[in-house]
Amino acid sequence: MSVYRGRFAPTPSGPLHFGSLVAALGSYLDARHAGGEWLLRIEDIDPPRCPPGTADTILRQLEAFGLHWDGPVHYQSQRHAAYQAALERLISAGLAYPCSCSRKQWRDYPIYPGWCRHGVREPDKPLAWRLRSDLGLRPVAWQDRLFGPQHFDPAELGDVVLKRKDSLWAYQLAVVVDDAEQGISDVVRGLDLLDNTPWQRQLQDALGYPEPRYLHLPLIVAANGQKLSKQNLAPALPDDDGAALRRLLHRALLALDQAPDPAAGEAPVAAQLTQAVRDWDPRRLAAERHRRDTS
Repeated sequence: MSVYRGRFAPTPSGPLHFGSLVAALGSYLDARHAGGEWLLRIEDIDPPRCPPGTADTILRQLEAFGLHWDGPVHYQSQRHAAYQAALERLISAGLAYPCSCSRKQWRDYPIYPGWCRHGVREPDKPLAWRLRSDLGLRPVAWQDRLFGPQHFDPAELGDVVLKRKDSLWAYQLAVVVDDAEQGISDVVRGLDLLDNTPWQRQLQDALGYPEPRYLHLPLIVAANGQKLSKQNLAPALPDDDGAALRRLLHRALLALDQAPDPAAGEAPVAAQLTQAVRDWDPRRLAAERHRRDTS
């Protein structure tokens, strides 16, 4: 059996919330139950969205819940050279191109129309770099471990940005390069990222990277149906309240359909995690797109 390597990769735009805990816990349990490694990556490639000190807050929150990672923390803000090298390979292969178009210019189209594929329209303006989604691996198909067979044509999703006009790296390229370099075998994350997978599979194929297995978890939504998120002001997880930590961990296990002992909600975090790792079974997960937070 191949070595299992999983990861949790939060963006430090704010503290973790309950939805983040469910995603982190799912990836942690999947890795530990398999006897594998669980890595932590801080996706801080967009400094304007990442207030100083937030990454440290996230580390404290994970440690408070007993979610201890293997090896050093991986910071994307330190990875410019690796992303640039990958982009240059894509350019050489004719799979990436510069683009001067603004979102305002193509706002009447459902996706970017590819106007700059054969030459920049306004070369005197700042340039982004886009992926030629009409070339390379098409269609993209994979077996999600929860939601089953997936089929997408990336060209119907558009030419995603790989490097922004402000020279900041975009998520799609960075995540693919880092997953490959870290040897990630299994990606466990929220369902909101499922439709990002076609672009990531195209990039993996173009760069000669292995394909990880994917398990997309139901999204945790608030009572009003909105996704729990920092933008929607979801409450931050505590990092120093023992009773609250124990109850939140128990709620997260319920949200993952793991049917923990009702009395275990008051058990110490370490004891809950030990049992949860032993009993983890992703086949218990209901293939629902959304899971309402009942707190």
